Amino acid sequence: QVQLVESGGGLVQAGGSLTLSCAASGRAFSAYSAGWFRQSEGKEREFVAAIPFGGGSTYYEASVKGRFIISRARNTVSLQMNNLRPEDTAVYYCTAQHVGRGYEDRSTWGYWGRGTQVTVSS
Repeated sequence: QVQLVESGGGLVQAGGSLTLSCAASGRAFSAYSAGWFRQSEGKEREFVAAIPFGGGSTYYEASVKGRFIISRARNTVSLQMNNLRPEDTAVYYCTAQHVGRGYEDRSTWGYWGRGTQVTVSS
């Protein structure tokens, strides 16, 4: 079993930066891919970024590419968010254990955190 707890959300002005962290419990975490999704009010939960279990290549949703950076350490996965925009406002969820194809498909992820709110003011 893996438990995921996000932190680092908050209120920031447009153009600012935030770094989200996800603390994972469970020895299996290091063997799993990890990622971030987000869900804004009235919308579906959408893919933001992913990183394989060994690190290395990273994957991003088009609107965040070049602004967000996903990274991982032993039992954490982080999302550095730069040049934030009001449309980045959402609850951000950490996820782990990807099985199958397509990081963008939320049904292919096994573990989820409870989320952390990010609000970007204009």
